[in-house]
Amino acid sequence: MNIFEGGDGRCLEMTNGGTTVFVDVLMLAVSALAHEPWDFRFAALLTLQDQSVMGRGVVGFGLADLDWGDTPQERAAAKGFLLRVLDLALSRHRWEELTYEPPRAQAYLSTYRAMVEDFDPATAAPDAGVLPGPQEAAMASCVRHRVLDALPFWEACVFCTAGV
Repeated sequence: MNIFEGGDGRCLEMTNGGTTVFVDVLMLAVSALAHEPWDFRFAALLTLQDQSVMGRGVVGFGLADLDWGDTPQERAAAKGFLLRVLDLALSRHRWEELTYEPPRAQAYLSTYRAMVEDFDPATAAPDAGVLPGPQEAAMASCVRHRVLDALPFWEACVFCTAGV
């Protein structure tokens, strides 16, 4: 079971298939909206949730483990970005390009959005090993799928590693 934790003990537990769908639709959205350094670091974190590479049933992260920034403004900007990503994903952004109908994606996204909305980034206790550093940010784009890829970790996007 893959677990994405909120800050108040809530978590989103998903099957391997559900996690693949969740990451796919988030990658479509994050790739469209990323502009700031934190955005690209979060995109890199999403690429690390690719079970085709990392292994099935072993991915997930906690909101409290992320480095949201040092100032209230940085934390607000990071949280705002994540909420915009979730809203764009909830609007079914580019879902017509998927090779499957994403079952339960709306429910997963809605649950996770509520967790992010309720989370206070000032309460985070960042784990340096969770959110990739600036030098590991996902800055390259997969030309074929038009999403950010996993460089510098590996030379593929979540759709390439799945054989799509």
